[in-house]
Amino acid sequence: MLELAGIIILGILAQWVAWKFKIPAILPLILIGLLVGPIAAEFLSEDGSKWIEPIWNGEKGLFPGDSLYYFVSLAISIILFEGGLTLKRSEIKNVGPVITKLITLGSAVTFFGAGIVAHFIFNLRWDLSFLFAGLIIVTGPTVITPILRNIPLKKDISTVLKWEGILIDPIGALVAVLVFEFISVGGDSGFTKTALIEFGKIVLFGTTFGFTFAHALAFAINKKFIPHYLLNVVSLSTVLLVFVESEIFAHESGLLAVVVMGMVLGNSKLDNIKELLYFKESLSVLLISILFILLAANINIEDLQLLYTWKTAALFAIVVFVIRPLAVFISTQGSKLTLNEKLFISWVGPRGIVAAGIASLFGSKLLKEGVVGAEYITPLVFMIVLGTVLLNATTARLFAKLVGVFLTNSNGILIIGASKISRLLGHYLEKNGRHVVLIDSNQSNIAKAKELGLEAFDTNIYSETLTDNIELNDVGYLMAMTGSSDINKYAINKFRKQFGENGSFRLITTDEMNNPDDNPKEGLFSQTDDYINLSEVTRKYPSIQEIKIKDKAHYQSLIDITNKDKDMIPLFFMDNLGELHIISSNNNGIETIEPESKLVYLGKPFDVEKVAQEE
Repeated sequence: MLELAGIIILGILAQWVAWKFKIPAILPLILIGLLVGPIAAEFLSEDGSKWIEPIWNGEKGLFPGDSLYYFVSLAISIILFEGGLTLKRSEIKNVGPVITKLITLGSAVTFFGAGIVAHFIFNLRWDLSFLFAGLIIVTGPTVITPILRNIPLKKDISTVLKWEGILIDPIGALVAVLVFEFISVGGDSGFTKTALIEFGKIVLFGTTFGFTFAHALAFAINKKFIPHYLLNVVSLSTVLLVFVESEIFAHESGLLAVVVMGMVLGNSKLDNIKELLYFKESLSVLLISILFILLAANINIEDLQLLYTWKTAALFAIVVFVIRPLAVFISTQGSKLTLNEKLFISWVGPRGIVAAGIASLFGSKLLKEGVVGAEYITPLVFMIVLGTVLLNATTARLFAKLVGVFLTNSNGILIIGASKISRLLGHYLEKNGRHVVLIDSNQSNIAKAKELGLEAFDTNIYSETLTDNIELNDVGYLMAMTGSSDINKYAINKFRKQFGENGSFRLITTDEMNNPDDNPKEGLFSQTDDYINLSEVTRKYPSIQEIKIKDKAHYQSLIDITNKDKDMIPLFFMDNLGELHIISSNNNGIETIEPESKLVYLGKPFDVEKVAQEE
């Protein structure tokens, strides 16, 4: 009982440490597992026993006999199902040729390159070499996101790395599963006709079960056959049912079935897909926390000693410093990415949870079957996982500065709220060279923003998902523009440090508008206009105007006019270099006015004669 409770407590502690220090969770999880497992047995325990013993002598420990194998199989099936849920056909179409090539051509380069290198360096059988290669294809988002979260990068770079990690997870898992099935059905007789038939059965039953049950579950959910409170647990039980049933009909086809099921379900028209994803994500965090402490603790010191050779260093160096850059440069040939951007993408390629988990599963199964050389699979993959995570977590920021892709000035703008006025401003800013992101919990507003070609996310500011979005790394301005003053104030307080390094602004409230003495420092635009006024002017004059400024006195007179006229609201000051500056309600940020500068405002066109008279 103490060991089981200890695993859960240590696992959640590792997740908290990863969150606190912004590192991939897999790093503290595996290190804790090694500490309470082989390290404790060799150096800390007086009797040479592990502090946590998953399995010992085949029949003792927390998971005697085949129990550990069954638990790992079921846990990996749930994790892979969640990975399949995130794979959208629309994303594959829209992510661009670079990412498409990375997950296809780049994966092929890694697969064949790593397989050949592993064969000749460690003298592994060809099939085992390519199993190792298939396992290290994946670079999951759970390891890339914490590394890149605090590195300001161009949107193109962060997008490539983020979507490569998301899309390649199930693809790498599929490759590894298929190679493993081929090894399993081949046996000692080689790749015979029988082996090919068995392999075909695995692919057939895996895809058929996954496809069929995915549509059946989607139909049941959409027809309200499942009550809302049972939705998540029914989905979980269906995943386990698909895995077990597929295994019964074709041994080793279960993992393929759940990946296919996740892919199909994730692309179906399912009303509750977001809720299902949240549940599976929470469950995956718990399973991963338990799983990787167990798997690392189950490694013996003899397995680690296999790596104590120059061959390990040579394999790691070739995979990281030769094969990864080769895959990236081949995949990005002819793209708009610069040499430095390609170098940085080549440097950041940490292997993730799927690689380590499936390696442990397959390695233990092949060892049990007596496959010669199978003892290398798990420790070699763990070495690649730990090595790449440590390398990238400690050097990615420094390397970004070294190759010149580190953004010293974050000019992106995050707009909280995607109402009509926010969309109008976002569209104008985008046309003037700013990276703009809108967020809103109103799906209709988000859909309208996307129709304008704007980057918009359907999310709630009270959740933690926004801070995990590495595509917001270049954001340095924050504009809270919802109709709720409470939400605007909350957004400023919560995201000021992360997204408002160059300025955090919110719309003033009606009370602040009626009392100029309450004018806040972070007030946005005019001190005489709140959300209601902005919305009304947008309804009457849905256009943004520009007028040239002669000098500071001229600028101030224009501001005075817009403050008096209810149909004109000042928004931005554009300098002579075309750079936009957000106008605050204090209006104290403009020091000098150069020729060819402009005032950008919302509302009706200026009456030139009236302006002359005001001057």
